[in-house]
Amino acid sequence: MPQRVFDRVHGFFVLLTERPVSLYAAAVLRIGYGLLYLAFLLREFPHRDEMWGPGSPWTPALARQMLDQSGWVSVLTLSDSRVYFEVCYAVALVTCALFLLGWRTRAVSVLFAVVVVSFHAKAIFMADGGDNLMVLMAVYLVFTACGRRWSLDARRTRLQASAGRTAGPRGGLRHQLGDARNILTTVLHNCGMFVIAAQVCFLYGCAGLYKVQGPSWGNGTALHYVLNIDLFRPWPGLSQMVDGHHLLIAVVGYLTVLVQVAFPFVLFGRLKYPVLIVLLGMHVNIAVLMGLPLFSGAMIVADAVFLPDRFYRSLGRLWRRTVQRTGVTGAGASPGAEPALVPAQPGPAG
Repeated sequence: MPQRVFDRVHGFFVLLTERPVSLYAAAVLRIGYGLLYLAFLLREFPHRDEMWGPGSPWTPALARQMLDQSGWVSVLTLSDSRVYFEVCYAVALVTCALFLLGWRTRAVSVLFAVVVVSFHAKAIFMADGGDNLMVLMAVYLVFTACGRRWSLDARRTRLQASAGRTAGPRGGLRHQLGDARNILTTVLHNCGMFVIAAQVCFLYGCAGLYKVQGPSWGNGTALHYVLNIDLFRPWPGLSQMVDGHHLLIAVVGYLTVLVQVAFPFVLFGRLKYPVLIVLLGMHVNIAVLMGLPLFSGAMIVADAVFLPDRFYRSLGRLWRRTVQRTGVTGAGASPGAEPALVPAQPGPAG
């Protein structure tokens, strides 16, 4: 019995320190949140001054007072200059694009977290709930190796390896420092992915338990009231049509509560796949019927952390077959060569 326990502890320690898990899921999180926030900033570009700039009703002075009370920080409050704000906005757009592409991801992930936190803190009352989750995920992704797959960093590593540009023999101390860096990077990545998964489980579990306490969710009428809130009805005709199916509304309400409460308990079995499909449909409906695309997108991307790497590798193989079938190959690559979409990359550099 003690030997079995020791073997399990040793196996867990080896997994934690030697093998980074869910590298493809981390890449999907990077791409998803980078794309979402880039689209968000581009969509609000005509209204940037009213939301975050010097012309906002929520003035920089009011923002600084709020930050003193809430403990948030924002680089947008460092100056009231319009030129400074425009420069910050341009830097934010470039940062989101570079984070999405995975260029120098270690450094850019820190800049991306600063951008998301700064814009959220500057206009904390102009949110739909999606940016709250995005703030947390942006901070968590700083600790992960989210640039190891499907990124420009991955492509650069593959090209260096194919060109034979590998590091030469290293001395004893330098070799030990390199090994220590690899272990630290792996541990931080694995812990970061675990915290992301735990955050999503906590979010769904709390949302489900909160709904259970409400009488409107218990009697199946909650979604009726949701569909009749004018503030969240971008398509009134569509909302009225859906609201007319009373039995459907009740069934979807009960299913929503059941799926959210059960979500943390089905993650280690195949039942999680139909649950994730139900959640995907739920978030798509929220985006369309309630007009909350940022919130729905943030939740859909977060759910991607629970899909295994073999799922994403199968997507990569499917993409390669599609590319080869259409006759499109990478520059300088033969049709039978391994494309750079899913490169194999040794080392923890992100």
